[in-house]
Amino acid sequence: MNNILCTICARGGSKGVKNKNIKELNGKPLIAYTIEQAKASQLFEHIVVSTDSDDIADIAKQFGAEVFFKRSKQLASDTAGKLDVIRDAFMRSEEYYNKQFDYLIDLDATAPLRSVDDIINAFNQFKANGNDNLITAMPSRRSPYFNLVEQDKNGKVYLSKTLDSTIVRRQDAPKSYDMNASIYIWKRDVILNNNSIFLENTGLYVMPEERSIDIDTPLDYKFVEFIMKENNAK
Repeated sequence: MNNILCTICARGGSKGVKNKNIKELNGKPLIAYTIEQAKASQLFEHIVVSTDSDDIADIAKQFGAEVFFKRSKQLASDTAGKLDVIRDAFMRSEEYYNKQFDYLIDLDATAPLRSVDDIINAFNQFKANGNDNLITAMPSRRSPYFNLVEQDKNGKVYLSKTLDSTIVRRQDAPKSYDMNASIYIWKRDVILNNNSIFLENTGLYVMPEERSIDIDTPLDYKFVEFIMKENNAK
């Protein structure tokens, strides 16, 4: 059996959607979807939630996650880096359970549209390709080679990325992807010793757009709610 820790990081001070991690979404708190997906994957002995909120901790426990520590104020601030938060949860878990995990899979609580198969298939791809870590993304709607532009301090507008030859169709541009903040996977030594998710041997698992919405704004929330209702009606 794979020795994998699952972490779900959910702080209480969300700005875009107030209390979004426990806000009811189609009949359940948002974080419940991710906990249930982690359990259904049957990959994990332990599913650990990192939070600074007693309310989030209580709800996470109700749905079967383990919450044995409270995240520090420093790591719950707006300026705290996600990688630091995940590493903190990993190190605390190894100490608490008195064991070393071979792998870490972090599932973002704000990406409830992922499927259980996405979790399983991403991990299988990660292992098959011998990656050090893995991120998930969807095909980007806009290409930095074709219709993403920047503007310098003098007001000059230019394409974000250029090629040696001019392209006239978006389809001819190199493939690009939008990270969807859904699934992150690391080997143990990699999460403990690196401060970037972009490494020489980073894997990419591509998901469709309809399973890739990350809830940051009230509009995202409405999109996800609509998609869930549509899926339930099928």
